[in-house]
Amino acid sequence: MSQEPKQKNSQKKISRIRRADPFFAREAEKYDNPLPSREYIQQFLEEAACPLEASALAAELDIREDEFDAFSRRLGAMERAGQLMRNRRGAYILPDKADLIRGRVQGHPDGFGFLIPEDGAEDIFLGPRAMREVLHGDRVLARVVGLDQRGRREGKIIEVLERANTQLVGRVVVEAGVAYVLSEDRRISQGILLSPGGRVKPRAGQVVTVEIVQQPGQHNQPIGRIVETLGNYADDGMEIEIALRKHDLPFEFPEAVKAEAKKLPTVVRKKDWTAGREDIRHLPLVTIDGETAKDFDDAVYCERQGRGYRLLVAIADVSHYVTPGSALDAEALTRGNSVYFPRRVIPMLPEKLSNGLCSLNPQVERLCMVCDMSINVRGEIKAYRFYPAVMFSHARLTYTKVAAALYEKDEAVRAEVGEVLPHLETLDVLFRILLEARAKRGAIEFETLETKMIFDEVGKIERIVPEKRNDAHRLIEECMLAANVCASEFLQKHKHPSLYRVHEGPSAEKLEKLRKFLAEFGLGLGGGDSPRAADFAKVADKIKGRPDAQLIQTVMLRSMQQAVYSPENVGHFGLAYEAYTHFTSPIRRYPDLLVHRSIKAVLTKTHYEPAVGPVELLQDTRPRKAGAKVEDINAARARHAASAQKNGIWEGIGVHCSQTERRADEASRDVETWLKCFYMQDRVGEQYTGVVTAVTSFGIFVTLDELFVEGLVHISDLGADYFHFDEARHALVGERSGQQFRLSDRVSVELVRVDLESRKIDFRLVEGVARATKRSGKTERDRQRSQAGFGDDEPVSWRELEGVPARSAKAAVEETATPRRKPQKAALLTLKKTSGPTNTKKKGSPRG
Repeated sequence: MSQEPKQKNSQKKISRIRRADPFFAREAEKYDNPLPSREYIQQFLEEAACPLEASALAAELDIREDEFDAFSRRLGAMERAGQLMRNRRGAYILPDKADLIRGRVQGHPDGFGFLIPEDGAEDIFLGPRAMREVLHGDRVLARVVGLDQRGRREGKIIEVLERANTQLVGRVVVEAGVAYVLSEDRRISQGILLSPGGRVKPRAGQVVTVEIVQQPGQHNQPIGRIVETLGNYADDGMEIEIALRKHDLPFEFPEAVKAEAKKLPTVVRKKDWTAGREDIRHLPLVTIDGETAKDFDDAVYCERQGRGYRLLVAIADVSHYVTPGSALDAEALTRGNSVYFPRRVIPMLPEKLSNGLCSLNPQVERLCMVCDMSINVRGEIKAYRFYPAVMFSHARLTYTKVAAALYEKDEAVRAEVGEVLPHLETLDVLFRILLEARAKRGAIEFETLETKMIFDEVGKIERIVPEKRNDAHRLIEECMLAANVCASEFLQKHKHPSLYRVHEGPSAEKLEKLRKFLAEFGLGLGGGDSPRAADFAKVADKIKGRPDAQLIQTVMLRSMQQAVYSPENVGHFGLAYEAYTHFTSPIRRYPDLLVHRSIKAVLTKTHYEPAVGPVELLQDTRPRKAGAKVEDINAARARHAASAQKNGIWEGIGVHCSQTERRADEASRDVETWLKCFYMQDRVGEQYTGVVTAVTSFGIFVTLDELFVEGLVHISDLGADYFHFDEARHALVGERSGQQFRLSDRVSVELVRVDLESRKIDFRLVEGVARATKRSGKTERDRQRSQAGFGDDEPVSWRELEGVPARSAKAAVEETATPRRKPQKAALLTLKKTSGPTNTKKKGSPRG
C-alpha cells in the first residue's frame, strides 16, 4: 500500500493553528509527522506575552498526546540552543524578554573574562566572581548588571547552555597535599582539582590529560581525573603532544577510516579509467616543491600555443577515492586541513592517500583533475577547461633546483633536469607575462621574511635561519592562482554552489586609522571610502627602498581582514580578483575537495551538495523522510541550491573550515613558541639588537636580529616616564619626555627571563631607539605644534595637544610634567609565529 495517502491523512488531522506555522512546509518536507517549527514556537511565546509551561504550550499549539514526547524533546533542544529558557517555576520564556544575552565566554589568564554575544554586540566584561562558575569557551546566558570601573558593561552568568571543555591538558601541581592541574590553555585560569583515589597517582610537574567529571559552579571548583600521562615538559616532542590536546586536534584516525584506507589500491587500476578520463601520460608534467616535502598535490606543464601559451595544472584527484558519506570523508571534514608542525605533520587524510595514492610522485601513474588553460601574451586566460585525467610525473623538482637551472644557469643542474628543461624555460616566459598582468591588476604584494628552524639530534632548535624565497616559488604561485581563478569562474558560470576563498577590504574604522598613520609619513591612500587593492599596491610601490618601508608595510598589512571560506562570493581584495577559490590542494584542505566535487558535478550534469554539515548544524535527530521524486537536473540544482542556502550547510562548512585553519595556525604557533623558549633559556643575561615588531598598551615586542626570536619589553622597563599608547600611530609616547617607541624602531635589549611553562620571554631595554627616518612631509600635527608655539624638536604628547587652545597648549603640556598615573600592572604576551615547518610544504607556501 502506498505511503503517500497515509501521509496525507496524517496531515489532514493537523489543526488550523498548526498549519499557520510559517515554516510548516519545511517541517512537512523533513518529517513524516511535522511538529511546530522552532521559529513558530518562539513567535507563539512572543505573542502570548507571558511564560508558559510545557503542557500549556502544547495545549495552545494543539499537540496530541502521542506527539508530546517529541514536542518535549524539541523544547529541550531549543533550551540547549539558548532559544528558550525556563524560569524558577519551570515555565518557558524567551531569553530576550528576560533581557538575557547569549554568547561565548572568552577567558583571560588573570581570572576575568568577556562574554562575546552571538548577535555581534559589544563584548560584556565578566569579573573573577562571574568567571568562577564557567570555563573559557562555555556558551551561556548572561544579564548586564551595570558598568565596571572602566565604564564597560559588566555581566552576570544566569545559565550555562553548553560546556565547551570535557578534557584538558595541563601540568600537575601539588600543594599542601592537594593535587590539581593547571591548564595549558591559559584562558582557563582555574585549577582542576584531582579527585582522590584515581587510578593514576598524580606527580608534581607531570603533563597529563584530565577529564572533567564535575564542571565549576558558584560554590565549587572543577574536579577531574587523570586519563593520560604524557610525561615531562622537556621530553622530546612533548610540545607537539601538548598542542594536539590543547587545541583539540584529531591526531589518530578512527578504525573505520583505517579500514577504508586499507581497502584502497596502491596503484592506479584500469577500472579507475572511467568514461571521460583523459590520458595525458605523454605530457612531461613535473612537480616543484620544497626539499623536504612528502605530499605532491600539483604538477605543471607549459608549451607554446600559436602566439600564446598552453598551461596545464594537474591536481591529485582526491575526490575519486574520498567519496561523500564515507568514513574518510567524515574524518577529513572534522579535521578540515592538515596541520604542519616542525618535524611532524598531522595529515587530513591517512598516509596511504596523502603520501601515496593521491600524491603525484615521480615515475608513477596518478589520477588527477586538470585545469587546461590558453593564455595570451598579455597574461589573459582566453579559454580553459576542466577534465579528469591520468598523468605520469616525469620529475620531482625543488624550488632550489629550478632556480639553479633557470636563473643561475648551473650547467650540472641543467643537465640533471634534462628533457624537461625546455618546458621549464617556456613556463618561465609565461611566468613573467603573468607577473606583469598581476601588477596591472593591482594585486597587493608585501615582502615578508620567513624563517626555518634547524634541529639537532634530540629534536631541539640548533639555529634559526632566514628562508629565501626565489622566483621558482613565485612561478608556481602564479600557476596555482590561475587555476584557482578558473575554478571560481567555472562554478559561478554554471551556478553551482561551492566554497569561495573570500577576502574583504579593510573596515571603515581600520581604514580611517590607516589613513591617519600614513599622513604622518606624507603618504596618502587613494580610493576614497572604498579603496581597491591597486590603491594599496601604489603605496607599497612608493615606499620601496625607504628605510621605514617595513614599518609602513606592517601597518598596512595589519589593517587587512583575514581571508575565510564562504559560499557567498565577495571577491578577494588582496589578490584583486572578483572571484577566487581553492582548487589546488585537496590532499591538505577540505574546501579544495568540495570544489573538486562541485566541478565534477557540473561536468557530469549532476548536482553535488554535502549530505551532512558540521555537527553544530544538526539540531534535530528524528529520522528523515525517504523516497523523494527524481526531478530534472535544472530543477534539482535550483532546489538544492536554495536548500543549501536555507539550511546553511555550505555556510556551516565554510565557517568550520575557517575555524580549523585558525586552529592549525594557533597550534603550530604554540609549538614554535615553546621551542624558541627552550632555545633561549640558557641565554639569560645576554644582550642583543632587534626591531620593534608590535606595540601594545603594556609594552613593546622586539624581534632579535640574529635569532629571529620575539619577546616583551614591559612598559615599566621603558624608562622613568609614563608612556601612553597611541593606537593610530602604533606608538608608545612618554608623557614627560615625549620619547617614542613605535613599529620598526631599532633597540638594544637584554634577555632577563624565559618561562618555558607559560611560553614567555622578557627583555630589558639596554639602549633606546635608533630610528631609520623621521616623518616626511608636513602633517596636520606639525602645523598644530607650530601654532601652539613648539619648536621642531620639542616633545609633546599628541593626545595632550588635541583639543587644547593653540597658545595655551605648551603651558598645558608643562603642567602635566608631574606624573599622574601609576605604571600599569606587568603583563606578558606569548610570542608570535616567525617561522614555518621544515619537514614538508608550508601552510603559507605558494599553493595558498
